[in-house]
Amino acid sequence: MSRHLRVAAVDLGATSGRVMAGRVGPDSLSLDELHRFPNGGVRAHGSLHWDVLGIHREVLAGVREVARSGPLDGIGIDSWAIDYGLLDRDGRLLGNPYSHRDSRTDGVAERVLGTVDAAEMYATTGLQQLPFTTVYQLVASLGTAALESAETMLLLPDLLSYWLTGHGGAERTNASTTGLYDVRSGEWATDLARQCGLPWSILPPLRDAGDVVGPLLPEVAEHLGVGADVPVVGVGSHDTASAVVGVPAGEESFAYISSGTWSLVGLELEKPVLTEEARLADFTNEGGVDGTVRFLKNVMGLWVLSESLRTWADRRIAGADLTTLLRAAADAPPLRTVVDVNHPSLLPPGDQPARIQRLAEDAGEPVPRTPQAITRTILDSLALAYRRHLRTAATLAGRDVSVVHVVGGGSQNALLCQLTADATGLPVLAGPAEAAALGNVLVQARTLGADLPDLAAMRSLVRRTHEVRRFEPRTGTSTDWDAAERRLGSPT
Repeated sequence: MSRHLRVAAVDLGATSGRVMAGRVGPDSLSLDELHRFPNGGVRAHGSLHWDVLGIHREVLAGVREVARSGPLDGIGIDSWAIDYGLLDRDGRLLGNPYSHRDSRTDGVAERVLGTVDAAEMYATTGLQQLPFTTVYQLVASLGTAALESAETMLLLPDLLSYWLTGHGGAERTNASTTGLYDVRSGEWATDLARQCGLPWSILPPLRDAGDVVGPLLPEVAEHLGVGADVPVVGVGSHDTASAVVGVPAGEESFAYISSGTWSLVGLELEKPVLTEEARLADFTNEGGVDGTVRFLKNVMGLWVLSESLRTWADRRIAGADLTTLLRAAADAPPLRTVVDVNHPSLLPPGDQPARIQRLAEDAGEPVPRTPQAITRTILDSLALAYRRHLRTAATLAGRDVSVVHVVGGGSQNALLCQLTADATGLPVLAGPAEAAALGNVLVQARTLGADLPDLAAMRSLVRRTHEVRRFEPRTGTSTDWDAAERRLGSPT
């Protein structure tokens, strides 16, 4: 590749979305954010949905901005996992997709596991038990007009790609999160779908990260002001899969934390870990780019803090902005209060500060009374969860870990990164914050001809072009974390 490639990377999060112009050359890799928009669930008739047409509108606006500002060689879309849209036989969307935080899946997992053996399910899918996984959302929809009318199911990034190209399908890194994917064979687990009473025929054809989804539909190309030959590339469409591509790791044995609304804490492996010990520890095996496995644990993440900030803003509490709270939290007594940050009560939107206080009271911990104390409790509890799950992952996979890479928005939270280094006893390399968008761009660039033959080459380019911050564990803190772990007991 003698010239630079310029692509649009659509990176969608549960609270915001962005469209980046990515530029890739032999020794260059850069991002320019050209469009950002808020995102979030919308309540209607007692249910929580995604405004997916609004998201589509913003994606078009962002890609159009990229095209206006320079050449456009490709488009790739990544997003959060699990949620989906149903299409009828005419390819029309059957209602707004549900948010995974909707309460319709309450009790569904327990009902399914009453008829499907949990050990057999894990041996097939390798997934941890999350009550909102796609399989449980679909079971919750049994008997509805939408599911009975559905011809196909498309996960959100695939749905958006379908509207750009007219080509449906499911990219494997995201398909692997559904609870309907056989992590051993790399194909849909149709027998499992039948056991759950689901119409397996709605599962679309699978594709790999790096496959071309298709050229733009003529009307889409005209709207964007580009040629119809511009391809949409199926990147690692699960944003964590793209973020792991963007980890600037070298030869060292590394763990990663993709830190954002959710924190995904784990290792990159060549094969899944499907032992009974892994199942009981509730670890998940999700597909990664180039046939790798993301062996990880979902942790509630900075959702808890962002929802707390929203609650305090609604109450107009002075001094409850993020910058002020982080400064105060850094000076607060360490590990005074820790809670199970993965407790199910913290999953839905709502008054997270009150929930944190209840969890502290139930655990016999000192109850944090101020926004500053609650913020420190959240960060200490996140770091403690990272410590537990990284150590468990290393033990289950038989791996030694020498460094922890923190990528995503949470890599900019210096206090959380330092606490993570203290808790794990390992150096933490923080950044890049836009790892998911970088991974998106890198996979596109390889498909379009860049000399990036493997993950090592992609990560080498990230290292050469992006700075990271290093946090060393502070001496004399390990016994404090040991004591905090004993206080908290068994993790969720």
